[in-house]
Amino acid sequence: MEYKINTIGVLTSGGDAPGMNAAVRAVTRAAICNHIRVKAIFRGYKGLIDGEVKEFSSQDVSGIIQRGGTIIKSARCPEFQTPEGRQLAYQTLQREQIDALIVIGGDGTFTGARLFAQEFNVPVIGIPATIDNDLWGTDATIGYDTSLGTIMECIDKLRDTATSHERVFLVEVMGRDAGFLTLNAAIAGGCEAAIIPERASVKEQIEDAIGNGRRKSKNSAIVLVQEHAIEGGANAVAKMIEQEHPEYSTRVTILGHLQRGGTPTASDRILASRMGVAAVQALLDEQRNVMVGVQNEEIILVPLTKAIHQKKDVKEDKWQAMLTLSI
Repeated sequence: MEYKINTIGVLTSGGDAPGMNAAVRAVTRAAICNHIRVKAIFRGYKGLIDGEVKEFSSQDVSGIIQRGGTIIKSARCPEFQTPEGRQLAYQTLQREQIDALIVIGGDGTFTGARLFAQEFNVPVIGIPATIDNDLWGTDATIGYDTSLGTIMECIDKLRDTATSHERVFLVEVMGRDAGFLTLNAAIAGGCEAAIIPERASVKEQIEDAIGNGRRKSKNSAIVLVQEHAIEGGANAVAKMIEQEHPEYSTRVTILGHLQRGGTPTASDRILASRMGVAAVQALLDEQRNVMVGVQNEEIILVPLTKAIHQKKDVKEDKWQAMLTLSI
């Protein structure tokens, strides 16, 4: 069905990710370039319900491409999960004369957007921004590269202490239910193991790490633990190691929200800029309910349903590479 886009609403939702500001900037300027008004919705879906809306000019997004976080804020919003909350959100769209939404976030953000679009026939385009890199249909999500670099820097610093004191360091890494950050950071940081939810047995993963270390006569190791790979996270893994291998002294480091902050890398700024422009173009092409993705350096459009429900697989060759290089 043909529709006319005069005003676009843009919001960021869920956990913040470096590069979100670059995406907001790209959406704003791409829309204005095409003679479309842009209204920023503050604090995600909560702001959509509460009516926290401001029209943006090109100047409003000047000087933000290098900033981490999101200038239009983000917030959790349980109320948006209810029909009554979504009705209030739709009333805000009507009042502000917003014809379409561009939502920047991850799995939870897109789940809410898809339901909202179905209920009220609102054109929605998703831009994937999450450090977890767990959305199907795109090789990379905004914020992933920056977070990976942050984790790697922390590993490099911990390596000095680990070798000096002959200890096993357990480093807990974010990632929601996916091990992409953990595994790739382990490869980049030269770690002895990565404990990730995609592998069946945590105990077997620990034994692989300890066994590899013994073959090389290692007296220290850095093991990355995905936060939800095991109940209790890195602390639980440390207890398992000390029970099975009392000869090892363990220390736990939980990186936490350090992984979400910082200046976005060039890669994340470029990705966010390309995706922001592509999201506006998708609306001009009368697309709806799709996510902008990138595969093999090409921009693609993926149905929101697939992006949310299809499982993105950890590459087996990366797992084998980490095991091979840790001996």
